[in-house]
This record gives sequence, structure tokens and C-alpha cells, in this order.
Amino acid sequence: MKLHNVRVHRSDENLARQDQLAWKIAEVAADPVEVDAEVADMVINRVIDNAAVAAASLTRRPVVSARSQALAHPLPAAQLEELTASADHPQDGATVFGEPQRTRVSPEWAAWANGVAVRELDYHDTFLAAEYSHPGDNIPPITAVAQHAARAYGLTGRDLVRGIATGYEIQIDLAKAISLHAHKIDHVAHLGPSAAAGIGTLLHLPPETIFQAIGQALHTTTATRQSRKGEISSWKAHAPAFAGKMAVEAIDRALRGETSPTPIYEGEDGVIAWLLDGPSASYDVPLPEAGEAKRAILDSYTKEHSAEYQAQAWIDLARKLHKEHPEAADPERVESIVIHTSHHTHYVIGSGANDPQKYDPTASRETLDHSIPYIFTVALQDGGWHHVESYLPTRAARPDTVALWGKVTTTEDPEWTRRYHSIDPAEKAFGGRVVITLADGRVIEDQIAVADAHPLGARPFARADYVAKFRSLAAEVLEEAEVERFLALAERLPELSAAELGGLTITARPGLLAGVPAPRGLF
Repeated sequence: MKLHNVRVHRSDENLARQDQLAWKIAEVAADPVEVDAEVADMVINRVIDNAAVAAASLTRRPVVSARSQALAHPLPAAQLEELTASADHPQDGATVFGEPQRTRVSPEWAAWANGVAVRELDYHDTFLAAEYSHPGDNIPPITAVAQHAARAYGLTGRDLVRGIATGYEIQIDLAKAISLHAHKIDHVAHLGPSAAAGIGTLLHLPPETIFQAIGQALHTTTATRQSRKGEISSWKAHAPAFAGKMAVEAIDRALRGETSPTPIYEGEDGVIAWLLDGPSASYDVPLPEAGEAKRAILDSYTKEHSAEYQAQAWIDLARKLHKEHPEAADPERVESIVIHTSHHTHYVIGSGANDPQKYDPTASRETLDHSIPYIFTVALQDGGWHHVESYLPTRAARPDTVALWGKVTTTEDPEWTRRYHSIDPAEKAFGGRVVITLADGRVIEDQIAVADAHPLGARPFARADYVAKFRSLAAEVLEEAEVERFLALAERLPELSAAELGGLTITARPGLLAGVPAPRGLF
């Protein structure tokens, strides 16, 4: 890896294009280096993981809404007439999760619909460093373009794997170096550029084209973090899908010769100067050198539970305490529960956020998903976590839960904050220590550093776990034959022909989606 120093430049300094971060990212994307076997294997895992969480969300309102918008943008009639009845025939357009393979829409709208489906349950992979990210958000836009352009560009599964590896690499490298949340900018500002770079790799585009697309994608995806604060709305799932959609559109414009604001990061009126650390800012961004394999996906980790990543370890600790100390789940026997944790966990999903909604039993699912007091309470009482039942209004409003929930607070512990930000994988931690004081004066203490499913956890996720997660979440919404078809195809991802890329989708059980009315809009 090479560190690239990035700072603000005055306009009269005339920063050369080859010295701009967007250009350096474009060069990484255009590098024809092969993907390591280990990376390709993990790409397959994450494609399966995305499909799993998308399957579980197919009938949820935000996903239904996004899907109905996408279906309002089908291929032009002239193209539709060219399609054959064969599902494995190479076709333009991209598939939409839940719909038959033959249903094709414009790729930016497929990226939108599938991106919302993947993110709705907050249940796929994560990477946390200077910034937070869900790098699996790169997969929907890159896959949509792969399906749409398979015939025109002669793409194969190998090309798609290379594109996804780039998307992960760029988003994770940016997240390692540049904090967005410190300035209340949403983390998807790193996703627009990474998805554009991944699509550039997929299509074998030259650095100049990728450079322009990266600048456009970044310029259109910088927004505030209010989408993850207070009363969290359904836009939390839409925001990354929007970034993916913008990346597809940016590539399209760049291919047509349109240009972007330059220098987008370093300019006097650019992103760093006015949205991030200001005119005196300086960052060291790690990027692979020419010919160096893109391996950042191996630094990321997926979720066993449908909740904010910082809650993963706490769910695991809570279910352990449920077995060992059942008295801790009884509000009448508990005086207080204090979670000693990192700055981020305390101030973003803990009581340090000062969001009263985090203790509101009528709060939205999105808000409860970002409330560690709620999540720890329910996992402690139930001994586990369920992606639907744990968020039900009736579950949140249970009197004994509300009573115990009100006794749970968080506090920042400098040591857990230090470990959270450590660059040493063996030391980096996302948990903390819990102190439960009982009414009789006894104290129960325990701690956890990483989630059980984390690569360094008690039960690290492997291929069998990804497959089991898919089977579990898809069981009620896909027919068994469709489950097996998708898994068999996904596990051959690097070997897929252009004709097979359209199969990287999931089709709901007959009648399932018909029973869920789509909301009406402009389209």
C-alpha cells in the first residue's frame, strides 16, 4: 500500500490532475491486476450475504416502494422485443430483487431498488475505522451495470468480481483515512466514489473516464448525517441506494464525455475545505500500488444479527448473560445497567446521543436499530435476536422491557475508544464492559471485544454460515428450487458467462409480491 497525502490547494496552485485523489483512485480502478483467490471467495460470500438480507426485506414498505419506482423504468419497447424467453440469454437491462429474471429495468433504477432491499434491515457487512461503512452497498450498482452491459462489453463473472473488489477497496481505504461523521456528513459520501470506481473496473474504462465519474459521484452524494440521528426515517436505507444510483449515472455521463468539478477533494471550494476538516486539513489515504492486489474486502466483517454493527457484540454478550444470570433480565431485581464502551457506541447509538427516541417504545424500527439500550435489553431478556420479532411494536412496548430499558445507560470508556480506533486488527474492538447492579447490592460484570461472528470472534463466519444465513432468511419468501438455483450460481461467480450474470437475482414465491400493494407516486 502507498499513502497519498491529500490537502486543500488554492486555485492558483493548479494542482495537477495526476496528483489529485480522484485520479489516484481512478488509476487503482483501471489497474488490470488479478483478484486473489481468497478475495474472490469472500466476494462470493458477500454476494450471498446481500441476497440473504434482501430476501428477508422483500415485503417491507421501503423496499416495495423502491421496487415499484424501478419497475416504472423498464427497458424501451424496442429492446424488450429483442428478449427471448430463455432466462440465460444475454439481455440488456438489470434485474430487480423479487421479480422474475426476465423483468429488466434501467440499471440505475435496479441499483436503487436492490440497494434499498440490501440495506433495509441493516443486516449485511460493515467496516469501521476513521469513518463507518457498509461496503456491501457497492454490490447492487456494480452488479446492475454488469447485467445491463454484459452483451455490449462481453462481461463475465470474473469482471464482476474485479469490479466488486475495487468497490470494497476504495470505500474501505477512504474510510480508513477520512472521517465524515466528525463533520456530520453521511458515510455514503465514500460510497459514491467507490461504486463509480468499481463500475470503472468492471467495464475496463480508462482512468480519465473513471476520474470524471468519481468526481461527479462524490459531488452528488455529500449529505448530512441527520438521516441517522433523532427520529430515524426510512431514508436510512435509501441513502446508500441513492449513492449507488448516482454512481451509475455518473459513469453514464462520463462515458458521454461530460466532466466533473475538479479538484473535487482538494479544491479551494471542494469537499475537504468546506465539508470536512477545512483549508488546513491533511489526510494520508492508503491505496494499492500499481500491480498490487485489492484485498480490502478481507478487512470487513458481516453481521449475525440485524442491528447496527456496534450492537453485534452486545447482543452476543447479552445472550450469554441471559443463560448465566437470568435474574439480570428482571427489572424488579435490577438497580442499573451501565455499558462502558467506545465514543462512537456511546454517542451514536447509546445514551450519549441524547436522543429521547432511543428510549421510546413507539419509535421506528430504524431508531430502535440505533439504540443500544433497547437492543441490549431485549437480547438480555430473550437470549437472542430476531430480525423481525425483536423490533415488533408489541415487543418494544412490553412493560417489563420498558422498565428494564430505562435502567440501561452507556458511558464512554477511553480504553475502549482507543481499541475501537486501533489499526491493529488483533486489538481493534467494538464492544466493551457491562456492569449490572442488582437491587440486593450484588454486581455482575462481563465484557466482550468483538462479535462472535467477527473474524477474531468466538465463531467466525465462513461460507457455511453465509449459506445458512441465506437459507434461513429466504425460506419463507423463495421457493426451495430458487434458493438452490441462486446458491449454485453464486458459488460459481468468477466462472459465470455473460449470459449467466442475469441470474444473480432472486425471484419471490408466486403470489408473494402480488399481496403487497405498491404505493403510488409520480412514475
